[in-house]
Amino acid sequence: MIRPSQKRLGFALLAVFVASCSSSPDPVPASSPSRYSIEQDRAPRRQVDVASIPEVVPKPFTRTAAGNRSPYTVLGKTYRVLGTEEGYEERGIASWYGEKFHGHKTSNGEVFDMYKVSAAHKSLPIPSYLRVINLENNRSLIVRVNDRGPFHGDRIVDLSYAAALKLGYAERGTARVLLEAIIPNDISSDQVGANVSSSREQSIYLAKSEDKYLQVGAFGDINSALELSDKLRVMTERPVFIRSVNSLGNGVLHRVRIGPVNDPGEIQQIIQRVVAAELGSPYAVTE
Repeated sequence: MIRPSQKRLGFALLAVFVASCSSSPDPVPASSPSRYSIEQDRAPRRQVDVASIPEVVPKPFTRTAAGNRSPYTVLGKTYRVLGTEEGYEERGIASWYGEKFHGHKTSNGEVFDMYKVSAAHKSLPIPSYLRVINLENNRSLIVRVNDRGPFHGDRIVDLSYAAALKLGYAERGTARVLLEAIIPNDISSDQVGANVSSSREQSIYLAKSEDKYLQVGAFGDINSALELSDKLRVMTERPVFIRSVNSLGNGVLHRVRIGPVNDPGEIQQIIQRVVAAELGSPYAVTE
């Protein structure tokens, strides 16, 4: 005869077993949407310091087959990967993705980190680099494409939460953007192969191979950099952005820049306007 105390013990052991099964890792294959523990995507719970988000610096790379299967089909629609990103430029709507996908693998096998700058695109080769310009506030930054998407609506690119935060549209969810492909391999090979015999030839070469930017100010305080950026955006149609770098002995330095601007006449006009407004003394930089 089973005593009541034994019966209660049996039910308790069964409950522990069921609970342990429900909390075990999800064995569903990566191709299934149910591998995500969050049904609705969202921003991280903790506050993210914009100044702490590292910039993406385009570097030469060797492209592999990872993430570049073509054609491929998602939700019944077939997509083809471009043979090259050279000359790619597109305007449209950008969205962002975050915590739901954080820690999961991207299309090329890397791990998605919503606190770093990256992007998903339906047809660009992986990896590739894009300059993304928010047409609503003229902020811009460079992103590295390592994932596929977005596959809904009329959106042309999905940026990581960190990238959307730097571009100023994380709270809104979407923004009108301009995408421009950057090809670091070509820039690198041009620089290495250049054979320049005079200072005049060298200046012409640099103007063709490197984008120029106007640096207006550099601040240790991110709020001062943001304030100057807002004032500059009403003075020029060129992108205005903040490049944050670690400065030895001075912590993080926030450099406020305009560009790219490669026309000497336009550069001079912008400098004159900025100086007249007493916002600084801009000078040209190439990195």
